Amino acid sequence: MSRIAARFDALRAQNRGALIPFLEAFDPDRATSAAILRGMPAAGADLIEIGMPFTDPMADGPTIQAAGRRGLLAGATLAGTLEMVAEFRAHDPATPIILMGYLNPLLAHGIPRFCDDAAIAGVDGLIVVDLPSEEAALLAPDAARNGIDIIRLVAPTTSDARLRQVLAGCSGFVYYVSITGITGTRSASSEDLAAAIPRIRRATDLPIAIGFGVKTPAQAAAVARLADGAVVASSLIETLAADLVDGRAVPGTVEKFLGQIQALANAVRTARHTNSEAA
Repeated sequence: MSRIAARFDALRAQNRGALIPFLEAFDPDRATSAAILRGMPAAGADLIEIGMPFTDPMADGPTIQAAGRRGLLAGATLAGTLEMVAEFRAHDPATPIILMGYLNPLLAHGIPRFCDDAAIAGVDGLIVVDLPSEEAALLAPDAARNGIDIIRLVAPTTSDARLRQVLAGCSGFVYYVSITGITGTRSASSEDLAAAIPRIRRATDLPIAIGFGVKTPAQAAAVARLADGAVVASSLIETLAADLVDGRAVPGTVEKFLGQIQALANAVRTARHTNSEAA
């Protein structure tokens, strides 16, 4: 069983959703991002999503775009990101790691080599935003050979016919993009999510995580009551960016980032219990 499947099984047994926080590799520098990554599980991260900095992040809003630029200026490379994962994995054998990014850097690295290197580093899943299901054969065989899950994005505009096609190549979990548009710009309403998630559940037995627009502990808790996981990205990066001085981390930057994860985790971990008690 993969680390992703094992983690969702364990959370299901506890009757709670997952918190999946996001970190852009090398933002604002390698040492700071590595320190944040090391501290995430103790702060309450159930799975961790790491952005692979790229020069043309078409699905990302201004906040994540700026994080990617900072990462690139700090020397981020695909190999460097994998090295950071390997360092984390040496001390944490259990927390699932998902890399999120774009196809071009993977092609430049070489798909078979990338999947081999990612598996050796301890990567569990991949979200490749600009790889449509029609071109999945570019990545899927090498990922499967290395036991790496391909996590697919589903949007509010995904038709039932398209949903079946997308989910046919999906493993690990389904990432529901709760809004139309780029990251960090707005949030979906609880009513919209309550209508959307059952449709996806009818089409798959995989866990469903909701991202794009989940910012506050209250929103994360609402998501955890409806789905299997809450992905939080832009609000965490905003906290990091606001604490930088001349683009550099200062004493307390790591702790502020991890403190926000802890607040989100507390909300997610009590969401269903609070809901049932109120009922």
